Amino acid sequence: MDDVNPRPGRPPLVLTVAGSDSGGGAGIQADLKTMLALGTHGMSVIAAVTAQNSLGVQGYWELPVEAVRAQYRSVVDDIGVQAVKTGMLASAALVETVAELLSGTQAPVVVDPVGVSKHGDSLLAGDAVDSVRSALLPLATVVTPNLDEVAQLTGVQVTGEDSMREAAAAMLAYGPRWALIKGGHLPGEAVDLLTDGTREHWLRAPRRENRHTHGTGCTLASALAASLAKGLDVPTAARAAKEYTTGAIEAGFPLGSGLGPVHHGWRLAER
Repeated sequence: MDDVNPRPGRPPLVLTVAGSDSGGGAGIQADLKTMLALGTHGMSVIAAVTAQNSLGVQGYWELPVEAVRAQYRSVVDDIGVQAVKTGMLASAALVETVAELLSGTQAPVVVDPVGVSKHGDSLLAGDAVDSVRSALLPLATVVTPNLDEVAQLTGVQVTGEDSMREAAAAMLAYGPRWALIKGGHLPGEAVDLLTDGTREHWLRAPRRENRHTHGTGCTLASALAASLAKGLDVPTAARAAKEYTTGAIEAGFPLGSGLGPVHHGWRLAER
């Protein structure tokens, strides 16, 4: 069943469909931590398993289509969902399977079109890019690409705020209702553009000088999905997600020998 209405005494229900990060900083692990931190009940469909640590991705293995479909149906048909977030889907077959499943689910969908890891490791097969464009993006309530993913999906090279508008228009041409173009890779303040093609919302935050930012994209998309599950509209949900992620980046901590993760429990740590 698609449970789009909250019930008294039960946290909102959010489902992540993504890859597992064995180091715990990104992927399914980051999604579930974020959902818990924001007062929702996180559930998961694992699409791929990575061998991953602070130094990079040493390998990944896709789950069979049948396993992804069974996980999704198991959760949605019994428990229900109030928002869905997608992340690493790895292959064209998995992208198309997830798109088919989402097409029958009445809940907001946040698509994080994961193509490359923080360390530059490819997480999406080359032949899957067209499937993301044609099958997945038309189902998105919000798509949340970083600048590398913008270039991969649209060919637009973002160099500043003006070209963020161009990137958003190119992304919206594939059918999502809203595009959230993340400008974190640009110099200066951390600025994102949220637009539906008519309304523009510029989300700004001071840049936090912290190299430990593994999992930022997963965290933002999951925070956005959690806020949508609570019934917030897209602009309000995006602002809340930006605030939470900015705090998580500021509190990011070293781990292993490379890049550490953002701190998903930063609000609890402040108490």
